[in-house]
Amino acid sequence: MAAGGTATGARRLQASLFLIGCCGAAAAPHRLPAAQALWPAAALTVLLGLYVLRAVFLPAFRGAQAESATELESWPAVDLVVAARDEEAVIGRLVERLAALRYPADRLTIWIVDDGSEDRTPEVLTAYQARFPQLQVLRRPRDAGGGKSGALNAVLPNLQGRWLLVLDADAQLQPDVLERLVRYAEQGGWSAVQLRKSVVNPDLNWLTRAQAMEMALDAVIQQGRLASGGVVELRGNGQLLQREAVLSCEGFNEATVTDDLDLSFRLLVQQQPVALLWDPPVQEEAVTAWSALWRQRQRWAEGGLQRFFDYWPQLTGPELPAARKLDLSCFFLLQYALPVMAAADALTALITRTAPLSWPLSFVAFGLSGGAILVGCTRRSEGPDLPAMGPINLAWGIAYLGHWFVVIPYTTLRMALLPKRLVWAKTLHVGAEPEPDQATA
Repeated sequence: MAAGGTATGARRLQASLFLIGCCGAAAAPHRLPAAQALWPAAALTVLLGLYVLRAVFLPAFRGAQAESATELESWPAVDLVVAARDEEAVIGRLVERLAALRYPADRLTIWIVDDGSEDRTPEVLTAYQARFPQLQVLRRPRDAGGGKSGALNAVLPNLQGRWLLVLDADAQLQPDVLERLVRYAEQGGWSAVQLRKSVVNPDLNWLTRAQAMEMALDAVIQQGRLASGGVVELRGNGQLLQREAVLSCEGFNEATVTDDLDLSFRLLVQQQPVALLWDPPVQEEAVTAWSALWRQRQRWAEGGLQRFFDYWPQLTGPELPAARKLDLSCFFLLQYALPVMAAADALTALITRTAPLSWPLSFVAFGLSGGAILVGCTRRSEGPDLPAMGPINLAWGIAYLGHWFVVIPYTTLRMALLPKRLVWAKTLHVGAEPEPDQATA
């Protein structure tokens, strides 16, 4: 299946140019007279701030989209697809929950791709195959290559359903999620729908609590972007994909570290509409240690930058509507350019013994992010309870987002200097369960 993407050498050059551009833009205002030095940051702050307010917060205050109560005349066939490597702690639970989903049994097939597991995952799956005839297992050697994308591409020719739901091995779902998700996708005419992600262990420690707030923020922003004519991006776990749409994209990109973000852009350039469904969510484990978060976020940052580097000609071409170009430009500036510029601004200020100049933009970015956390965590939601929005939790959620101001510059520098070796990069799953009063029926 298609490898896609650009060569590592091209990405290194693009990362270098991006790094140089951000550093130059951050350093240049320091050469201006003191009375004018803040003008560039202030102007960008006003422009981006107004966009975020219009594109994100105004739609967000209208609330989450309502589900249709109209039933489908017939249920389309669905393939549930999981790429698994060394998942003995959670794979059995996942199979049991997928088999218990409320959906016509003759329209549902469960596919597990065992990607060279070296623990007891193969034995567990063999035992479950005897219990559940709808369970199909495809085994790949550990050195087959392509990472998660390669595993998904390996099973793709075997799928027959109209839809495939891609899940991580630690996914936890409500019994009615598939009925509601498929109905929403079919009636909305979507090519792909991402379930809101929620954290199953938000109260384990402060780090998991922060990730729960971050996921609520992300869903609010995505729904706002969609409502204002912008772009919704897939998040891997809990993504419902129309099989023909995936095939039209030549499958999953094996030359990227984040297949979900890459597929989002390939669907975008093909004018395939993508949506996000707030309820019901897909529940997953948050990482519990800063070291695991650091590795995970480096991968996310690198994959996020890769997709902009790989597809920028199509993103700037005449086929993409102006509203989506504006949305992507603002998102790129806030998510990727701002952290690099802030780091370069701080370094320039230190060298030149002048005051930092990017603080208005950073201040507004953190403030608007806090507003999105507040909106998301106070919205009615199914699944595990979202963190209560007291001043301490809100302040912690905002402060936690500062890790991106370290991750993004570091990852950009590493991409510019070092070649990337594409490997299976997975998060350790331990089988965390929601608290009894949070468990869904």
